[in-house]
Amino acid sequence: MSPTKRLLTIPLQRLLMGAPIVGRRIVVAPVLHLQPPFRVALPQSSLSGRYSTTASTTAAQSPSTKLYDYEAVKSLTKTNPPKTTLIDVREPAEFDAGAIPTAVNIPITSSPDALALSPEEFEDRFGFAKPGLEEEVVFYCKAGIRCATAAQLAVGVGYRRVGEYRGSWIDWERKEKGV
Repeated sequence: MSPTKRLLTIPLQRLLMGAPIVGRRIVVAPVLHLQPPFRVALPQSSLSGRYSTTASTTAAQSPSTKLYDYEAVKSLTKTNPPKTTLIDVREPAEFDAGAIPTAVNIPITSSPDALALSPEEFEDRFGFAKPGLEEEVVFYCKAGIRCATAAQLAVGVGYRRVGEYRGSWIDWERKEKGV
């Protein structure tokens, strides 16, 4: 066995056995962790040249989105029929435990491709009509992290009127209880 091959084989064997490797550097491919700040990589063609793919906007507002506060979302729930689709991106169990009135559930974690589905596939999967690309959609989750990701995905698939309620369910529940 050549010395080069032996050097590559020994660390791999030790790594597989779980023994620490001393004096060697192991380079691994980066892994996507679902922790803030989220960064969604979208194909350049889906951005239509209107948004920068080099600047990170995750710390502030997502590109081409509007930020909503409690009062603005509260007023959305009172319009009949609703002009804006309020979308809860939490998982169904979270949604069933409590949600903002008039909201629909599109879980971003288990169905990240939802807004890219055809209208027929969308309705089959979720049981309600898919919001049109020209309709205003406002996303919320539990604490504001998943809604920012959902807003970026919506912009990426062509939605033009996208909003985020960053206070999300925690803020809504606290203010509804008067705490």
